[in-house]
Order: sequence, then C-alpha cells, then structure tokens
Amino acid sequence: MSTLEQRSARGALDAARPAVARLDSARGPEDLAADLIDTWNAIEAALRSLTGSTVLSGQPLIREARQRQLIDFDQANAIAGFQAVHDRLQNTSYRPTDADINAARSAFLKLDTLLMGDGGVAPAPPRPAPRDVPPVAAAATPEVIVADTAPGRGGLPSWAILALFVVVAAAIVGGGYAIFGRRGEDPVKQGIQAYQSGQREVAVSAFNKAVREDPHAALPHVYLARMAREVGNFTLANQELQLALTADPNNATALREMGANLLTQGNYELARRFYVRAVQADPSDKTAMGYLGCTLMRLGRAPEAANFLTRAGPGPWSNCTPAVGTSPGMPTAGLPNAGAPSPVGGVPRP
Repeated sequence: MSTLEQRSARGALDAARPAVARLDSARGPEDLAADLIDTWNAIEAALRSLTGSTVLSGQPLIREARQRQLIDFDQANAIAGFQAVHDRLQNTSYRPTDADINAARSAFLKLDTLLMGDGGVAPAPPRPAPRDVPPVAAAATPEVIVADTAPGRGGLPSWAILALFVVVAAAIVGGGYAIFGRRGEDPVKQGIQAYQSGQREVAVSAFNKAVREDPHAALPHVYLARMAREVGNFTLANQELQLALTADPNNATALREMGANLLTQGNYELARRFYVRAVQADPSDKTAMGYLGCTLMRLGRAPEAANFLTRAGPGPWSNCTPAVGTSPGMPTAGLPNAGAPSPVGGVPRP
C-alpha cells in the first residue's frame, strides 16, 4: 500500500480508539452496542482508504482487501468475525457479549498492527558507538597476542590456538546453516507441516509468506481456505478458493476443496459441478470421486452416485446418505471433516 493510503487508513482507524478503550461488558448494552458500531465504522473506513473504494462495505469490502493482498488471512478472518458482530447489532434487541467485545478488539488490533508499517515491528534502537580504545591498550594488544602464541611464554601453545580456531569456525558455519538454511525452506512445506501438527498460527503465517513470494501459487490459498472452512468461516474460505482458482483455474485440489466448501454448506448442485471438474482435472483422485458420489446421493441421483462411490472405493464418503429430513445448512454423515480431523475431503496430505 502507498504511504498516503496507509496514512489515511490510520487516521480513520484512530477515530475508534476512544470507543475501543471504553469496551467493557459492565457498561449498559446500549452504550456498548454504540461503541461497537463506532469501532466497526472506523475499521470499515480504514479498509475503504486502503482499497480506494467509496461504495463497498461489509464482506465485499473485506473480500476486495484480501484479494488485493492488502490484508492477510488472519486479519481478514478477524475482521470478518467482527463484521458478523456488527450484523447482529442491527437487531436493537440484541445484547452484546464478551465474545463480541473480544472480536472487536481482535479486529482493531490486527488492523492497527498492519497500519503501523513494517508489520508493526518498531525499528531496532541504534547501537551505541564503540568507545575509543586508549592508545596504550591498542598498542599493547598485538604484543599480548604475540607473546601468548609464542611457546614457552606461559600462554597457550600454537597448536591449541589452532584447534580452538577450528572449533569456533565450525560453530559459526553450523550456526549459519541452521539459521540461513531454514530461512530458505519452502514456506508451503513449512505451512503443511505446521498444519498437520495442529500449529494453526504458524501454518497461517507460512502460507501468507508463500502467497507474498508467489502470488500465482494456488496451494497456499487452498490450505488457507480449508482452515477457514474448518472453523466455519465459509465466506473467507470461498474468497481464498476464488484466489486459488484465479491463479490456477484447472487446479484439481482447489476445485475439490471448493466442492467440499459448498457440500458442507448444503449447496449440493454447485458442489457437484466443482467435483465433476476436479475429477476431470485429475481422474485418479479417489477423494473427489467419493465426494462426488456423496453429492449425487444427496441430490437423489442414486445410480450415478453408486457408480462414483464404487470407483472411489471405501472412505469417509462411504457413509453418505440421501438428504432426506436433513437441514440443508447442517449436513452431517459422509461430509468432509464430519467426525474426522484428517483432511480427507479437501487438501490431501503430501
């Protein structure tokens, strides 16, 4: 973002500081709701300054900022959570909760950190200038070294100094490899490892880094979408998948994950279309075939469903049942992630 946009956004966000400072559940619900609304209006104004839009608001505004990579996944998720709070506040009978206050503070702090510049990290203080070495000490230093290296003068023998030098050099080389070698590791690989070990924040950071390094890579967006779907943020999951498919329209994994996102929400027909495209992109993908069969079963197309379920073989999709008597928004049996922590329906394990 440009300095002017950042400065304008910061000015808009600063207007909410008094309201954020007053957020406390002990206050009356009307006053608390008013402060929450004022905080959201400031965040929305800051996002408009960043995007240059004067008409977007709510989810479309968050989506625009995310697609232009002005905010990362974590920031977008926090802001989207607070936007849901703002929507609930439109009902005058709604009483704000502690969770609503936490959502407001989280969204404000994450955007505030972004607008601090350089990721919110303050520049390191300058090192103090080295003090002048007295001339006598400076002149004496070489003499001491020479005296210590000479045999028979009470210092270390030359072979010991050489061995010490070798040890120190090896430590420096090893430390440099540990630091700089790890920095060069693929952030996508780091994100996958963190995701599989349950370190979600580390995974989000790694995938965001991968997106910055290669905006045309689809896989980081796929993983970010999956993590958003796992916590029920289908809107953000959809945004990430749109970015993935914009980067690579025929990416089989992204197509399959879009199908999983839609299937979980009960949008069976649209999910079927994406699963069909996923199978066309990768005919060997049994997971896509299995969940395509599950989707067809939900649509009441049992013969076609049986065909794909047979081709896929046994898997979590095997328990899929017709959507008779099931609420479209709450599908359960046989759906991606239903009762299983492993990513069977979306992103495959490497």
